[in-house]
Amino acid sequence: MRTLYDLDLRVTSCRACPRLVAWREEVARVKRAAFADETYWARPVPGFGPSDARLALVGLAPAAHGGNRTGRMFTGDPSGDFLYAALHAVGLASQPTSVRAGDGLELRGTRITAPVKCAPPENKPTAEERDNCRPWLIGELELLRPTLRAVVVLGGFGWQALLPVLAAGWQVPRPSPKFGHGVSVELPALDGGAPLTLFGTYHVSPHNTYTGRLTPDMLQDVLRRAARTAGL
Repeated sequence: MRTLYDLDLRVTSCRACPRLVAWREEVARVKRAAFADETYWARPVPGFGPSDARLALVGLAPAAHGGNRTGRMFTGDPSGDFLYAALHAVGLASQPTSVRAGDGLELRGTRITAPVKCAPPENKPTAEERDNCRPWLIGELELLRPTLRAVVVLGGFGWQALLPVLAAGWQVPRPSPKFGHGVSVELPALDGGAPLTLFGTYHVSPHNTYTGRLTPDMLQDVLRRAARTAGL
């Protein structure tokens, strides 16, 4: 695939995982009462952000009534509300909210994606579903590689899913670096090009943000460090 547009278009038609296809479509039929009058996206959710991004954010998977409803990563749910407010606070997003596609939101030098493109039941994709989806993320990062300088990973699942993907273009240490909030690791490029710096942060799930395990200041600190490293 020559461009991110081509890749994103192909992502949206993927039906490789029967369990995920059935779940995302069931959610769109049953709906949540608050969204009863809305038409759900109910397809794989592609990455969001410019094709020359210097910074990438990697989550877990779309939320059933968030990205699976709106068609945009971290959009229309509490996790997205927390994330986009932080991105706006550090100058990486044009506005603090992400409600729906076409709401005017733009990301600055930043792209948001996930290792699993479909909403999974209970937010828990299987290892097989993660591996089925891996080629999409490999292709996405390969297309971003000329400009990409830093990645912020939201949560341990994303960290573990991303490391094998990064090994296609960067040197991942052995033993593999452990996930932790605020952790950073520089990965040399296999081709001798610019290195990539990997940052970890707790996921922006309500479980973490409502309990205070992850605060706005904590997330903004990681985002600022990553943005500086990326040259933003």
